[in-house]
Amino acid sequence: MRMTPFLSLLARDIRLATRAGGSVALALAFFAAMATLVPLGVGNDLKLLARAAAGVLWVAAVLAALLSLNRLFQADFEDGSLDLIALSPLSLESVAAAKILGHWLTTGLPLTLLSPLLGLMFGLPPEAIAVLTVSLLIGTPAVSALGAIGAGLTLTIRRGGLILPLLVLPLLAPAVIFGAGAVRGVLDGLSNGALLFLAAFALAATVLSPFAAAAAVRLNLAG
Repeated sequence: MRMTPFLSLLARDIRLATRAGGSVALALAFFAAMATLVPLGVGNDLKLLARAAAGVLWVAAVLAALLSLNRLFQADFEDGSLDLIALSPLSLESVAAAKILGHWLTTGLPLTLLSPLLGLMFGLPPEAIAVLTVSLLIGTPAVSALGAIGAGLTLTIRRGGLILPLLVLPLLAPAVIFGAGAVRGVLDGLSNGALLFLAAFALAATVLSPFAAAAAVRLNLAG
């Protein structure tokens, strides 16, 4: 069966992400390295590690995901593919959505699947590990979505990869707060509704970001 343009672009981005530059392996290695270094610095106090685990792992996941976001549109822009894609029947909003989904499948989802193992290193109980995994599963799409806006805005800027985190990290603060808060709620035996707030934030980000990212790319291509 012939693939639709959206699925063709998605498959192409996944193929490039898994082959070129090892961005998936780099993100996972960074996530694991950062999570491993914190216990070495904090010490072997399991209670302290468990309290810090949610925040540390969420920040590590966000930073790891940001490593490859600057290439979301940049590679296609540099080789001229983005101009051809913009002229295709596929709208730029759909292009942005495909790239966001591809980035999450190759970065956010693997980071989420690795998180239970790292949670064990921090001494998190099973119920807290489950909530951590669910929070990352819900929240990491927002990282890819909001990151796409930053990637679109910095498309034509030299060394835009250095500026992109400064633009995106403040926008991702609610995801880190709610994601870490959900795990701390489990540790404290409280139901604080953080997962619901995280889900609402992630839904708004993933729905609106393709339009904002497409507008940023369109503006840069026109300029």
